[in-house]
Amino acid sequence: MSPRTIVVKIGTSSVTLADGTIDVAAITKLCAEVHTARRAGHAVVVVTSGAIGAGLPALGLGGASRPRDPVTLQAVSAVGQHRLMQVYDGALGAHGAVAGQVLLAPLDFMVRTQYLQARGTLLRLLELGVVPVVNENDAVADDEIRFGDNDRLAALCAHLVSADLLVLLTDTPGLLTADPRVDESASLIEDILEVDHAIEAQVGGAGTDRGSGGMASKLAAARLAAWSGVRTVIAAAQRPDVVAHAIDGVAGVGTVFHPHDRHLPARKLWIAFAIGSSGTLHVDAGARAALLGGGASLLSAGVVRVEGAFGVDDAVEVAGPDGEVFAKGIVRVDAATAAAMASHSRDQLGEGVTPWLIHRDDLVVLP
Repeated sequence: MSPRTIVVKIGTSSVTLADGTIDVAAITKLCAEVHTARRAGHAVVVVTSGAIGAGLPALGLGGASRPRDPVTLQAVSAVGQHRLMQVYDGALGAHGAVAGQVLLAPLDFMVRTQYLQARGTLLRLLELGVVPVVNENDAVADDEIRFGDNDRLAALCAHLVSADLLVLLTDTPGLLTADPRVDESASLIEDILEVDHAIEAQVGGAGTDRGSGGMASKLAAARLAAWSGVRTVIAAAQRPDVVAHAIDGVAGVGTVFHPHDRHLPARKLWIAFAIGSSGTLHVDAGARAALLGGGASLLSAGVVRVEGAFGVDDAVEVAGPDGEVFAKGIVRVDAATAAAMASHSRDQLGEGVTPWLIHRDDLVVLP
């Protein structure tokens, strides 16, 4: 098999025990499988959760004493992050590998220069033979601007390094036909070509008290990865040789999400998935048809209502007459200017005023 680039993400529930302490055996198992993949010629990036879970016991805040306020949790993550990395450093070092800590925040994907810097750092670490161990920078993350779970971070990292495979390791064997806690006949869904509303309706929220994700976040990550051209596998972290089986495409390894034939360009993928929206432009039927047809910019004449308090170069959603969001883009004016321009044609705007609110190069029809 030709060498591939693999991103492997493991969640809090799989790297910590019930009391919040680090599950050294689980990380040791993962690192042994990472070593096997590297020995086969593959480059591997690990995205790990567990910093907050690792810090709680050290401060006597585990179990019923777990804090809920963001500031305390950020402080706890600062205590736990280096403890978590010590375990990875030892587990990878036992196989002669070097771990490199990379802490990322959403701004590293929202700001183009930071995005390119993060990409360059990760690729250079791989070139040097280092195993990047990535986590969200919880200690300084803005509670209003954060990933919230590492599934999305892992999918963004997969795009960042042009990965061939994203493996999301969790405490279930994959996506099941029903909740096994209430339906003993629940079985594994092995292949998914498209994440649609029917699939989304089968999943719930966060899986455990120790984790922030759940199957819903993994579906969102799989969708993002699919539009990056990345195959995704959701599988059980405790399964023997799970990473090798995911790479080799072994039947039943977990739930496999196939990449789309049509991939979004890097910039449009960045706009669609990596940037939060600051407002909404509501458009008429004509504008909606033009944008869905492809190759059109959003002009002021087609906008009927402006919602939100956005600035120049912020990301905004575009909704049709039915209120359904169908596109997203980088707006060229602030909210007040957009509202003043709404429903005005080029002639009505006056000399020298451009009618573009979102240029076609900065607009993506959402998949």
